Order: sequence, then C-alpha cells, then structure tokens
Amino acid sequence: MRVHENPSDGGRLPRVSRPSRLIAGIILLVAGVAVAAAIAPPVAAADVALVVVDVMTVAEGYRASKLRGTKVVNTSNEKIGELDDLIVSKDRVLFAIIEVGGFLGLGSHLVAVPYSSLQISDEGRRIVLPGATKAQLKALAEFKYR
Repeated sequence: MRVHENPSDGGRLPRVSRPSRLIAGIILLVAGVAVAAAIAPPVAAADVALVVVDVMTVAEGYRASKLRGTKVVNTSNEKIGELDDLIVSKDRVLFAIIEVGGFLGLGSHLVAVPYSSLQISDEGRRIVLPGATKAQLKALAEFKYR
C-alpha cells in the first residue's frame, strides 16, 4: 500500500492507490460469486441417453448437401422440380423442399412434401416423387423459408 499526502487534510493520511483498489474490488467480486455459488441450491444434471449407432450404416445414408440441387422426376421420368433443401420440423419429421418451375430460381414455386414420399436411388443421383406432376406440385401451398 502506498501512502499519499492529502493536502486538503494538511497532513499525511493513508490512501490506497488505484491499482490496489482495483485488485481489492476483484477479490470482493470473486468472493461474492463464491458465496453465491455456495448458497445456491444444486442443480441436478439432466440424464443424457447416448445411443450406440452403426457408423457403417450411417455412412451409407444420403448427405443433404449432396442431394440438394438434384432433379426430381415422376414415374414417367418427367422433370417436376429440383430438391432445394431438407427441413426437420420441430416434432422431428423430415420434409423435402422442392423447387417447381421457374428458370434459374426466378418465378419458381417452393413446396414441402414428406421426405418419406421420395424414392432415392442408392447413389442419391435420382429422386422420384411417384404419381406427381409439375401442375400438381404448383397447386400445393407455397413454402416460404423463415
């Protein structure tokens, strides 16, 4: 601790320097946090259930990033759209977002269909939406990203 003269009092009074006050403040803050932590009721850790997966099976699946942009055809092999994205709903249902019509993204119409309705080739290069036509897809409610 440094002793500074205090001219207003006409004598010498001990006064703590600024760095010492800063350190004292930090010590008080840390002590306060420690006391608060000791007083706070313990929070139970949530159990996390880990599931062992067969990584070889997972690796054989489709990567969404690789499927995106793939042409979607019907059973007559007519192009009806292009896979724009895959969306997982909050209740964990998977949907395919298909872009229908338009040219280079202009004038296109996005629709959502259940992912389970798609037939995807083993290589992921061919996506079929059985029984669908471009007109039927355009008639569906338009999907808009948030």
